[in-house]
Amino acid sequence: MKNAEIIAVGSELLLGQIVNTNARFISQQLAELGINVYFHTVVGDNPDRLLSAIKTAERRANIIIFTGGLGPTKDDLTKETIARHLGKNLVLDQDALESIELYFTRTKRLMTENNRKQALVLEGSHILPNNYGMAPGMVLETNGNTYMLLPGPPKEMEPMFRQYGCTVLASKDTVNEKIVSRVLRFFGIGEAALETEIMDIIDAQSNPTIAPLAGDGEVTLRLTAKHVDENVAESMLDEVEKVIRQRVGQYIYGYNDTSLLAELTGVLKERNLTITAAESLTGGLFQKELTSIAGVSSVFKGGVVCYSNEVKHKILQVEQETLDNDGAVSEQCAFELAENTSRLLAADIGVSFTGVAGPDELEGKPVGTVYIGIAIKGRPTVVEKLTLGGTREAIRNRAVKYGCYFILQNLKESQNAI
Repeated sequence: MKNAEIIAVGSELLLGQIVNTNARFISQQLAELGINVYFHTVVGDNPDRLLSAIKTAERRANIIIFTGGLGPTKDDLTKETIARHLGKNLVLDQDALESIELYFTRTKRLMTENNRKQALVLEGSHILPNNYGMAPGMVLETNGNTYMLLPGPPKEMEPMFRQYGCTVLASKDTVNEKIVSRVLRFFGIGEAALETEIMDIIDAQSNPTIAPLAGDGEVTLRLTAKHVDENVAESMLDEVEKVIRQRVGQYIYGYNDTSLLAELTGVLKERNLTITAAESLTGGLFQKELTSIAGVSSVFKGGVVCYSNEVKHKILQVEQETLDNDGAVSEQCAFELAENTSRLLAADIGVSFTGVAGPDELEGKPVGTVYIGIAIKGRPTVVEKLTLGGTREAIRNRAVKYGCYFILQNLKESQNAI
């Protein structure tokens, strides 16, 4: 097996001015080629530190992929540093120069002399054309290592790697196994609890491997299998997933890059159901996230942000007695909000959010108290009470996810009852 290390060059990455999405993209592409990636490195625009990073990478990888530092300015020094390290000259690539000149002609911009620098390439390297920018990429094989240099802007790097970089790496016959991954997405169970339930499976892992990851109130498991036959690798993942589902399948809601909102929207479309929302605690966050999904207009009727008791009473017809005796942060208020919003907007489902996001308690209720009402046509209305921790923003975000999760669970139960 060949091992790769990705080195992203650019002080702007270290300063947090931009996010290093290139490393993620390249790692995904290399996984499909069966090439291991064990290290990501980020280094600023400094030749000494870049040289140190290269020497370190050479000790632990035989494919080193660089992104960034191929531009026309003085701080673009990737190929200069590599050339000096490997004892190679930089030579002018005529095709690259003509492509750069054509780019300036096409965009009707004046080409300055320093742009010629972008046409300099490592002597003896294989050139990767840049169809979406100016600086070409290049691949050089020497001393048993493969050095691949790619531009930094993702709009240039990604198509270059897909069209040319992958072909070069695949043609070297360096890949014997395919790496296939699958992500299982969980909600309603914490990372520690999930790990406890499947600890023996994790301890026994070798191929496939299992990697837990928590974030944004959710937990994921990345399953990864290696085999020369991709179909066999997929079957290996199926077997592991089957065992995991027997333990904690009730918490799995989807795969890979999906989300609770995306899954909910899909179920609503599939079952031709409409939904509406009454939001106090979340201030419209549920509706904002829902309407960010393309095509949701076919299932989303609209909703009301009912932050004040006046709106709860006058618009959503919550009983004044409920607000006076139980309060806005109560099971009864959440119940009426969910039922009334579904009735008033003629939707199949009404969901309500009320609670205390903080920083102070409200109506004698502590921060993190949340009530979510769910009214589904043909089923009894239910209210789920939660006690959530974290910041004001975290409580609101998690409440929205719990709302989606509870609706999905109720729809699943109703489907099973048919």
